[in-house]
Amino acid sequence: MDFSLSQAINIISEKLMEWLKSFTAMLPNFVIAILVLVLFIIIAKLIRRLSNKLVGNFSDRPVIKSLFSNSIYVAVIILGLLIGLKILHLEQAVGSLLAGAGIIGLALGFAFQDISANLISGVMMAFRRPIEVGQLIESNGFIGKVDKINLRVTQIKSLDGKHVLIPNKDVYQNPIINYTKDSDRRVDLAVGVGYEDDLEKAKKLAIDAVQQIDGLKQGREVKLFYTEFGGSSINYVIQFWLSEAGQQFFLEARSQAIMNIKKAYAEGGIDIPFPIRTLDVPQELIDAIANKTDQQSAEDSKASKKSSQGEKGDTQ
Repeated sequence: MDFSLSQAINIISEKLMEWLKSFTAMLPNFVIAILVLVLFIIIAKLIRRLSNKLVGNFSDRPVIKSLFSNSIYVAVIILGLLIGLKILHLEQAVGSLLAGAGIIGLALGFAFQDISANLISGVMMAFRRPIEVGQLIESNGFIGKVDKINLRVTQIKSLDGKHVLIPNKDVYQNPIINYTKDSDRRVDLAVGVGYEDDLEKAKKLAIDAVQQIDGLKQGREVKLFYTEFGGSSINYVIQFWLSEAGQQFFLEARSQAIMNIKKAYAEGGIDIPFPIRTLDVPQELIDAIANKTDQQSAEDSKASKKSSQGEKGDTQ
């Protein structure tokens, strides 16, 4: 028992001495690796500050600045860590770390591909700036003002006051209508007049009525084009430009145009006809209905005569 205990103590002592010798031999490399890592941390901080300024020239969004600067910061520190491991002659550990990082990155890419697509789209939108906060846009069937643009989603406030979150991938990859990119906006209003009306007179009355609207774009002509022979009317579209692109102003101007045209046509004797539907009934069905009606009338007449005769008999 004593022999086994002393033998174990000797083995442990030998191991500790070997580790101490190895540590002593690696101590200079270890110190150099630590100094390299500290140096790279300092360099990473300096590069992060510089990248903040450089990215600020392309985008004023704090989220984008933070993303790029922190990504560069982490990349520089990882580079310093790999160089430190190389100094310590831990090449196998470096290879294992790189292989593990690659596998983890590939797995995360497949697992979170939608999130990655939204992040990349958010970065692209930050640089290209197709939309800005406060602008009135239409995207993916929603119309509203842009409230926030994050890396993952774009938040808009719809015209009825609802907050809508749209993934950046859908915003970036689909068409966007930006109503406030330009200061003016056109209204296209469809109207119809009767076939018997004077088209020249109807055109003049409509243009004069629209020209009375407040907020028309100066230098833009009001235009009217007859488009088709409809089922109950001759249809046209009248176009006029507004000096503002806001949705509320657009709705008010269009509403005023409808009221002005309706009033002008009522005073000028121009008809805005109701839709007319013509029902084509086969002659055989008409004859059958007529015969059925005649038979019913005859039966009702006979019944009335019998009832009258019965009343006379009772009276006698």
